[in-house]
Amino acid sequence: MIKKHTIYKKDNWNMMTIEVQGRKIVLREISDEWGEETHDFLSRPALMQWASDRFPKERFETEAEWEEIMNAFREV
Repeated sequence: MIKKHTIYKKDNWNMMTIEVQGRKIVLREISDEWGEETHDFLSRPALMQWASDRFPKERFETEAEWEEIMNAFREV
């Protein structure tokens, strides 16, 4: 059984989804700048480490914005 989570979706060209396929976690990031990138993780801690590196708190205007994204990752 595959569980699908949407981290964010701004439009058809800027979105991030995660599929949990048994023990494997597949993250797809689509952006108008870079196209589609896929990342595979074997554990949630690895996913969370990637997320904190990819979305540093300093890049967000408010802490609430950052918290929202991180909470979406925690719910996976």
